[in-house]
Amino acid sequence: MSNSELQDDEMRREQEFLDGLYARVDALRGDTEASVTDALAQGSTPMQARLERDILVAERSGLLAALNAVDGSLCFGRIDLTSGVSHHIGRIGLRAGDAERTPVLIDWRADVARPFYLATGHTPMGLRRRRHISTDGRRVTALHDEFLDIGDATRTGHEDPAGDDVLLAALNSARTGRMTDIVQTIQAEQDEIIRAPHRGVLVVEGGPGTGKTAVALHRAAYLLYEHRELLAKRAVLIVGPNPAFLGYIGEVLPSLGETGVLLATVGELFPGVRATAADPPEAAAVKGRAEMADVLARVVRDRAALPDPVIAIEHDREILMLDDGLVGVARERTRAAGLPHNAAREHFEGHILNTLTELYAERVGTDPYDGTSLLDAADITQIRDELAENPEVWSAIDQLWPRITPRRLVADFLAEPEGYLSDADAAAVRRPVTRAWTVADVPLLDEAAELLGEDDRLARARAERERERQVSYAQGVLDVSYASRTYEFEDKQDDDPDASEVLSAHDIIDAERFAERHEEDDHRSAAERAAADRTWAFGHIIVDEAQELSPMAWRLLMRRSPTRSMTLVGDPAQTAEAAGVGSWQKILQPYVEDRWEHTRLGVNYRTPAEIMDLAAAVVRAEHPDFEPPSSVRSTGVRPWVRATDDIPGAVAKAVGELTPAEGRLAVIAPRELHRTLAARLDGVSAGAEPDLTQTVVLLDPRQSKGLEFDSVLVVEPGRYGTSDLYVALTRATQRLGVLHTGPLPRGLAGTSPISPSGV
Repeated sequence: MSNSELQDDEMRREQEFLDGLYARVDALRGDTEASVTDALAQGSTPMQARLERDILVAERSGLLAALNAVDGSLCFGRIDLTSGVSHHIGRIGLRAGDAERTPVLIDWRADVARPFYLATGHTPMGLRRRRHISTDGRRVTALHDEFLDIGDATRTGHEDPAGDDVLLAALNSARTGRMTDIVQTIQAEQDEIIRAPHRGVLVVEGGPGTGKTAVALHRAAYLLYEHRELLAKRAVLIVGPNPAFLGYIGEVLPSLGETGVLLATVGELFPGVRATAADPPEAAAVKGRAEMADVLARVVRDRAALPDPVIAIEHDREILMLDDGLVGVARERTRAAGLPHNAAREHFEGHILNTLTELYAERVGTDPYDGTSLLDAADITQIRDELAENPEVWSAIDQLWPRITPRRLVADFLAEPEGYLSDADAAAVRRPVTRAWTVADVPLLDEAAELLGEDDRLARARAERERERQVSYAQGVLDVSYASRTYEFEDKQDDDPDASEVLSAHDIIDAERFAERHEEDDHRSAAERAAADRTWAFGHIIVDEAQELSPMAWRLLMRRSPTRSMTLVGDPAQTAEAAGVGSWQKILQPYVEDRWEHTRLGVNYRTPAEIMDLAAAVVRAEHPDFEPPSSVRSTGVRPWVRATDDIPGAVAKAVGELTPAEGRLAVIAPRELHRTLAARLDGVSAGAEPDLTQTVVLLDPRQSKGLEFDSVLVVEPGRYGTSDLYVALTRATQRLGVLHTGPLPRGLAGTSPISPSGV
């Protein structure tokens, strides 16, 4: 058989396999849609049946979502073992419909699939051949074979001796504005991290383009596969630096069959608040300090006031005086309970009522001759109950120990921070109460919520009233049923002597149990419930750009991970936020001391060597010992640096030069230039969250973190700090241009002022 015939035969075999696989998928999809529709149509059913229905809907809906997300790219590889067994590898696993439930497609996360990523000619792991299958929708477009058994003379005509074709094709492909999964091209060093044990803290450090984010997302998918029962209940939280970044990565996990993950920024981790605005660097730095926890604790403590000088309460024509001594004793006794402020209020109320009861009893119930009490225990209880109905008593308690919400506490503190901060720090954070929340405010709100706690008596009372309403309604339904049955029995008893033996609902269930069966079920996923619950404990937390988070943000995240099961991804060399911790040791020491693992990704898959050399020179100008990750490819296209006296015009011209025929271009410029530049660029907007699917997008350096584009134009690099400039210069996968009016930063000075095209 000729080489061409061999190729055609192999392509035909793989296409036949895929056709059969997708026939199975279509059948599953039809069965799933029908079963979910039927289950939902059942409506209200007895408790056990309803529970089974809800489980079916959840399971089948999840399967349907997974099938829809990976349709058209389900299978991407095959491994042929020396034993003669072959396995196709895919984004999710599927089994045949036979009695044995034979695996048809192996999930990439399964142990049997691991040789697909780790086998080499030196260590073949029992493989004879590894095949990469490229598809377009449901059609096979290419095969790439690596023969790992050097003694095997079989050939297919699709040989890829180096095994790099698929990887390089992925690296050189045009960007779409959305991250894609790397499940087809996971490298050995990445696989080790993805499958690392999920307990404890794992730090994954790596420079630009090393695949940190992709590894973290695939790790989330792997952990959900390996620890499904645990993590499906507790959910996985992925924290990203900004909303644009979360939109950029949002399709990766669904493409791997996983939808039960909460993606959020720090600004979205306080229920009811979605903060996207940023503080000035000085304010963000102050708000992010660890000392702010002590500051807020003092603010809360000061909300428990003393009378100035006394509070007079009229009760039954007597004037009772609460002075600072009496209130001080009640306050200290309340604090001794060690409860958060709002939760402790019930104790303070009790102490104040007891104090007022003693004052009143002494006033009206003491024998004037011998000073003995004329009141018994019942009299004292009655006095206390009457005081508890006096509005003046509650007005005094509200003044001395007010209920406080986290939002009110933080807003009031930021409006008047004097007395708690230095003059300079107070000036940096001071702002009107009416201002919108910023990202740096959210950890303060969370800290305040922790310090304040909740007085849940009102919520309990509301819940009890609602339950009483439901029981009353259920009793009415049963009474109607009973009356109807009684009427029917009286009507039929002459004709049917056994009618009295027929049981009604009234005979087998009471109103309380009937109400319980009809309570509204919570159909939200674990991720949805976690988003609404500040106290939720996640099964695992992944933090991207972790070096940028402030100490206060880390306090927030650690509360959500009491087991300290976390994967932290970042690069200290890219730390740009004023409040960023940067050092892994400083981040983790307060919480886990030295009980954490550290690994580093050292290969740059995104940035060509020509661009990486330029970016590294910028950092080395400040840190001579800096070593960037090594690039796996070179494009032969050098970046250019060009001076101009007309930035808007030069940008418009350069955009025309750099915009790829396919793919995306990012213009990275200081925020103050965005409106001017957007006015010269068709279809480009400024001020809103960027739409990364547009051909040309306008960003500032912080917005570009974690993103990648085919081409990048960096504007006015002299206005950036070293970290921001390093980030901006390393976003491109193909071409990079730099425009400037003023002096260049060290590291860029001396580069060619003329682009290779001579423009």
